[in-house]
Amino acid sequence: MGIIVGKETRAIVQGITGTQGSFHTKLMLEYGTKIVAGVTPGRGGTTVHGVPVFDTVEEALAKHPADASIIFVPAPFAADAALEALENGIKVVVIITEHIPIKDSVAIMAYARQVGATVIGPNTPGIITPGECKLGIMPAHIFKSGTVGMVSRSGTLTYEIAAGLTRKQLGQSTCIGLGGDPIVGLSFIEVLKLFEKDPQTEAVVLIGEIGGNIEELTAEYIARERYPKPVVAFIAGRAAPSGKRMGHAGAIIMGKAGTAESKIDAFRKAGVEVAEKPGDVATILENLLKR
Repeated sequence: MGIIVGKETRAIVQGITGTQGSFHTKLMLEYGTKIVAGVTPGRGGTTVHGVPVFDTVEEALAKHPADASIIFVPAPFAADAALEALENGIKVVVIITEHIPIKDSVAIMAYARQVGATVIGPNTPGIITPGECKLGIMPAHIFKSGTVGMVSRSGTLTYEIAAGLTRKQLGQSTCIGLGGDPIVGLSFIEVLKLFEKDPQTEAVVLIGEIGGNIEELTAEYIARERYPKPVVAFIAGRAAPSGKRMGHAGAIIMGKAGTAESKIDAFRKAGVEVAEKPGDVATILENLLKR
């Protein structure tokens, strides 16, 4: 079953006529995702890979009801696209776009909380419930349906670690990329709560990185609540120098805050096993699930 998206999810694609929107719509359709409509202002009446295109979200939903949207709109216009989806009742919005201004991201998240919607991203690879639904840009062939939930701040590390799990026949329930920007829609804690309630998920892989303190807060939550499912963590950026942004906009160490060491220490104090290398995650998890 997984969390947030599944085989019943019906999605629209905002920015479907662009290069990335068109390319990934084709791949999502081939995976079996129910893409029911696309939206690009001024391109209504056309089709992309057989998917009808509308000028507005309202027009699309009038003929093709949907509960999710994936956004491939350029950064200057992405906030308008996300707010349009939320205003029309879409409850799951996946924002692939990166470099969205922080003030725009703040406005999106504030409105999403008001209307009780879930925003994944921005700057995310998306979300996949293997065998059921892919709303994202991840390479689908490395994922396999199973019992390990994955939540990550890094797209490529998600792919690498998921491939390792799959090679050991440890499939995944749902894999979520939180996004690499300083302001994103979901926290690790919110996703852990969802995985706790999901009967398919038996264990969780958490992939963090330097910058911010959401990993430390998550470790406190795991310890305080005695989180009932095994969690294995990996933290990227052990060799990153202070004051230099590494990859993601949110991945920067300022002074003593946000270092890999502080995050690793916090997880180990919470009883979470932390992998030294991405390739170790699958082995640690395999041993945990045998106990």
